Amino acid sequence: MIADVLSDATQRMSKTLEAAKDDFGTVRTGRANPQLFQKILVEYYGTPTPLAQLASLQNPEARTLLVTPYDKTALKEIEKALVNVPNLGANVGNDGEIVRVTLPELTEERRREFVKIVRSKGEEAKVSLRNIRRKAKDDLDALKSEVGDDDVARGEKELEAVTKTHVDAIDEALRRKEAELLEV
Repeated sequence: MIADVLSDATQRMSKTLEAAKDDFGTVRTGRANPQLFQKILVEYYGTPTPLAQLASLQNPEARTLLVTPYDKTALKEIEKALVNVPNLGANVGNDGEIVRVTLPELTEERRREFVKIVRSKGEEAKVSLRNIRRKAKDDLDALKSEVGDDDVARGEKELEAVTKTHVDAIDEALRRKEAELLEV
Protein backbone atom coordinates (compact mmCIF):
# COMPACT_ATOMS: atom_id res chain seq x y z
CA MET A 1 0.00 0.00 0.00
CA ILE A 2 2.79 2.43 0.89
CA ALA A 3 4.68 1.30 -2.21
CA ASP A 4 1.61 2.10 -4.34
CA VAL A 5 1.38 5.62 -2.93
CA LEU A 6 5.11 6.19 -3.50
CA SER A 7 4.98 4.74 -7.00
CA ASP A 8 2.04 6.96 -7.96
CA ALA A 9 3.77 10.05 -6.52
CA THR A 10 7.00 9.22 -8.36
CA GLN A 11 5.19 8.81 -11.68
CA ARG A 12 3.33 12.08 -11.25
CA MET A 13 6.53 13.90 -10.28
CA SER A 14 8.32 12.50 -13.33
CA LYS A 15 5.53 13.76 -15.57
CA THR A 16 5.77 17.18 -13.92
CA LEU A 17 9.53 17.21 -14.54
CA GLU A 18 9.05 16.37 -18.23
CA ALA A 19 6.37 19.06 -18.55
CA ALA A 20 8.75 21.60 -16.99
CA LYS A 21 11.52 20.66 -19.42
CA ASP A 22 9.06 21.05 -22.31
CA ASP A 23 8.05 24.46 -20.97
CA PHE A 24 11.69 25.51 -20.77
CA GLY A 25 12.08 24.48 -24.41
CA THR A 26 9.33 26.89 -25.48
CA VAL A 27 11.37 29.89 -24.29
CA ARG A 28 13.57 31.06 -27.11
CA THR A 29 17.29 31.35 -26.99
CA GLY A 30 19.44 32.93 -29.70
CA ARG A 31 18.52 30.27 -32.27
CA ALA A 32 15.28 29.47 -34.03
CA ASN A 33 14.09 26.12 -32.76
CA PRO A 34 10.95 24.27 -33.88
CA GLN A 35 10.29 23.43 -30.22
CA LEU A 36 9.49 27.13 -29.67
CA PHE A 37 6.30 26.60 -31.62
CA GLN A 38 5.15 23.34 -30.00
CA LYS A 39 2.39 24.92 -27.92
CA ILE A 40 1.05 27.33 -30.53
CA LEU A 41 -2.58 26.70 -31.40
CA VAL A 42 -3.96 27.69 -34.81
CA GLU A 43 -7.66 28.27 -35.40
CA TYR A 44 -8.30 25.65 -38.11
CA TYR A 45 -11.92 25.33 -39.27
CA GLY A 46 -13.10 26.66 -35.91
CA THR A 47 -10.98 24.28 -33.85
CA PRO A 48 -7.76 25.21 -32.02
CA THR A 49 -5.19 22.84 -33.51
CA PRO A 50 -1.47 22.51 -32.62
CA LEU A 51 0.77 24.02 -35.28
CA ALA A 52 2.80 20.79 -35.58
CA GLN A 53 -0.34 19.00 -36.86
CA LEU A 54 -0.91 21.60 -39.58
CA ALA A 55 2.57 22.23 -40.90
CA SER A 56 6.15 21.06 -41.05
CA LEU A 57 8.76 23.18 -39.30
CA GLN A 58 12.33 23.57 -40.53
CA ASN A 59 15.14 25.92 -39.58
CA PRO A 60 17.55 26.40 -42.47
CA GLU A 61 19.41 29.22 -40.70
CA ALA A 62 20.16 30.07 -37.07
CA ARG A 63 17.40 32.65 -36.70
CA THR A 64 14.98 31.64 -39.45
CA LEU A 65 12.20 29.08 -39.30
CA LEU A 66 10.18 27.91 -42.30
CA VAL A 67 6.61 26.77 -41.67
CA THR A 68 5.20 24.76 -44.58
CA PRO A 69 1.46 24.07 -44.17
CA TYR A 70 0.09 20.73 -45.28
CA ASP A 71 -3.11 22.51 -46.29
CA LYS A 72 -2.44 25.79 -48.15
CA THR A 73 -5.84 27.17 -47.07
CA ALA A 74 -4.53 27.32 -43.49
CA LEU A 75 -1.66 29.63 -44.47
CA LYS A 76 -3.34 32.86 -43.30
CA GLU A 77 -4.48 31.34 -40.01
CA ILE A 78 -0.99 29.98 -39.32
CA GLU A 79 0.53 33.38 -40.05
CA LYS A 80 -1.99 35.10 -37.76
CA ALA A 81 -1.27 32.64 -34.93
CA LEU A 82 2.49 33.18 -35.28
CA VAL A 83 2.13 36.98 -35.26
CA ASN A 84 0.11 36.80 -32.03
CA VAL A 85 2.69 34.71 -30.11
CA PRO A 86 3.65 36.64 -26.95
CA ASN A 87 7.31 37.17 -26.01
CA LEU A 88 8.56 36.22 -29.48
CA GLY A 89 9.04 39.54 -31.27
CA ALA A 90 9.48 37.71 -34.57
CA ASN A 91 9.14 39.06 -38.08
CA VAL A 92 6.49 36.86 -39.76
CA GLY A 93 5.69 36.85 -43.48
CA ASN A 94 4.34 34.49 -46.10
CA ASP A 95 4.97 34.14 -49.81
CA GLY A 96 1.80 32.20 -50.64
CA GLU A 97 3.48 28.82 -50.10
CA ILE A 98 5.33 29.00 -46.78
CA VAL A 99 5.48 31.20 -43.69
CA ARG A 100 8.93 32.54 -42.92
CA VAL A 101 9.61 33.46 -39.28
CA THR A 102 12.74 35.52 -38.64
CA LEU A 103 13.73 35.96 -35.02
CA PRO A 104 15.56 39.16 -34.09
CA GLU A 105 18.91 39.13 -32.33
CA LEU A 106 18.41 38.96 -28.56
CA THR A 107 19.50 41.99 -26.55
CA GLU A 108 20.90 41.65 -23.05
CA GLU A 109 17.70 43.10 -21.61
CA ARG A 110 15.54 40.62 -23.56
CA ARG A 111 17.72 37.72 -22.41
CA ARG A 112 17.20 38.78 -18.78
CA GLU A 113 13.41 38.91 -19.37
CA PHE A 114 13.52 35.36 -20.71
CA VAL A 115 15.53 34.23 -17.66
CA LYS A 116 12.74 35.63 -15.45
CA ILE A 117 10.13 33.77 -17.48
CA VAL A 118 12.08 30.50 -17.19
CA ARG A 119 12.52 30.98 -13.44
CA SER A 120 8.78 31.48 -12.98
CA LYS A 121 8.10 28.33 -15.00
CA GLY A 122 10.59 26.47 -12.79
CA GLU A 123 8.88 27.75 -9.65
CA GLU A 124 5.48 26.63 -11.00
CA ALA A 125 6.90 23.15 -11.57
CA LYS A 126 8.29 23.05 -8.01
CA VAL A 127 4.88 24.07 -6.64
CA SER A 128 3.34 21.19 -8.60
CA LEU A 129 5.89 18.81 -7.06
CA ARG A 130 5.07 20.09 -3.58
CA ASN A 131 1.36 19.57 -4.22
CA ILE A 132 2.01 15.99 -5.32
CA ARG A 133 4.13 15.46 -2.19
CA ARG A 134 1.37 16.89 0.03
CA LYS A 135 -1.26 14.60 -1.48
CA ALA A 136 1.02 11.55 -1.13
CA LYS A 137 1.77 12.49 2.48
CA ASP A 138 -1.97 12.76 3.19
CA ASP A 139 -2.46 9.33 1.62
CA LEU A 140 0.34 7.92 3.78
CA ASP A 141 -1.16 9.46 6.91
CA ALA A 142 -4.49 7.81 6.06
CA LEU A 143 -2.71 4.43 6.07
CA LYS A 144 -1.34 4.83 9.63
CA SER A 145 -4.13 2.78 11.21
CA GLU A 146 -3.54 -0.09 8.74
CA VAL A 147 0.26 -0.37 8.54
CA GLY A 148 1.66 1.38 11.61
CA ASP A 149 3.59 4.54 12.38
CA ASP A 150 7.07 3.17 11.65
CA ASP A 151 6.22 2.07 8.12
CA VAL A 152 4.50 5.40 7.40
CA ALA A 153 7.55 7.29 8.72
CA ARG A 154 9.82 5.25 6.42
CA GLY A 155 7.47 5.95 3.53
CA GLU A 156 7.54 9.68 4.27
CA LYS A 157 11.36 9.68 4.30
CA GLU A 158 11.36 7.93 0.94
CA LEU A 159 8.79 10.43 -0.36
CA GLU A 160 11.03 13.31 0.73
CA ALA A 161 14.00 11.72 -1.07
CA VAL A 162 11.98 11.31 -4.28
CA THR A 163 10.74 14.90 -4.03
CA LYS A 164 14.26 16.22 -3.48
CA THR A 165 15.53 14.28 -6.50
CA HIS A 166 12.86 15.79 -8.75
CA VAL A 167 13.33 19.33 -7.37
CA ASP A 168 17.08 19.01 -7.98
CA ALA A 169 16.39 17.84 -11.56
CA ILE A 170 14.21 20.91 -12.17
CA ASP A 171 16.91 23.16 -10.69
CA GLU A 172 19.52 21.57 -12.97
CA ALA A 173 17.33 22.01 -16.07
CA LEU A 174 16.73 25.59 -15.00
CA ARG A 175 20.47 26.24 -14.61
CA ARG A 176 21.16 24.80 -18.08
CA LYS A 177 18.41 26.90 -19.68
CA GLU A 178 19.63 30.08 -17.95
CA ALA A 179 23.18 29.45 -19.14
CA GLU A 180 21.85 28.85 -22.65
CA LEU A 181 19.85 32.09 -22.54
CA LEU A 182 22.69 34.23 -21.24
CA GLU A 183 25.23 32.81 -23.69
CA VAL A 184 26.01 35.36 -26.40
